[in-house]
Amino acid sequence: MIEQADMLMLEFEEKMEKSVQSLQREFATIRTGRANPNLLDRIVIEYYGTPTPLKQVASISVPEAQQLYIKPFDKSILKDIEQAINASDLGLPPRNDGVGIRLMLPALTEERRKQLVKEVEKFSENGKVAIRNIRRDANDQMKKLGLSEDIEKGYLDDIQVLTDKYVKKVEELTKE
Repeated sequence: MIEQADMLMLEFEEKMEKSVQSLQREFATIRTGRANPNLLDRIVIEYYGTPTPLKQVASISVPEAQQLYIKPFDKSILKDIEQAINASDLGLPPRNDGVGIRLMLPALTEERRKQLVKEVEKFSENGKVAIRNIRRDANDQMKKLGLSEDIEKGYLDDIQVLTDKYVKKVEELTKE
């Protein structure tokens, strides 16, 4: 039973780590004043009838600090890429030059900064909730193992220490 409890601890730590990594990916998609190819991670286009991530059908470069350039491997999908960007929540007008698409990122305004802070806080809170849900599941599963009270208490304390560690990681990521 102790081995089973140890395996559960490893499993829950792995889940918490994945939650933190997911949060890092979410933060990477937030549009700040600087161009970052990760901004386009959520863009999906119809390619031969299949929803395909933009990164799989085009190269994305950063020719200038506030500009992204999307060069599709197949020029026939330029219009599809343009439509997908227009339909997204990026709020960036695409400029099609016949070979690729340019996206110009505007400088950050005070209003946009406040909006970004709210987005970051929302992502952060969702990350913390995910970690707490993992803790709840871990506690429930530990209690079902039928360990002695002392051993169970030790594992539950360890789960709380893990939870605190990963919530702190989320808070550190949020400050960045």
